[in-house]
Amino acid sequence: MDRYVVDITYEALADMEALYDHIAKKLLAPENAMGQYNRIADAILTLDTFPDRFGIFEGESEHSLGIHRMMADNYLVCYVIDPGVVTVTDVLYGASDVHKRLQERYMLRRQEKSDS
Repeated sequence: MDRYVVDITYEALADMEALYDHIAKKLLAPENAMGQYNRIADAILTLDTFPDRFGIFEGESEHSLGIHRMMADNYLVCYVIDPGVVTVTDVLYGASDVHKRLQERYMLRRQEKSDS
């Protein structure tokens, strides 16, 4: 069985920190925040084996980039698979307009790359 290295981008970590802060500080439930954070982190770590078990987005732009999606409770973990490496790019609240948020994020990332 092939094992993949799981790499979590700064953006995905920032998403998880924002999620933690929202639950802990706005909803005043720090224990729940830590539990949710840990469940998402544990789910992400399972991507080291058979990461293609979760589907690719059906939206044209996400599909063309090969972005997979995995649900972890109410959160959507977005990632791409390269030889030997799974890169988690985003962790988004599943009830939000995920397609729109991903398009905005990927356009911004492309612009940042072209500016540097």
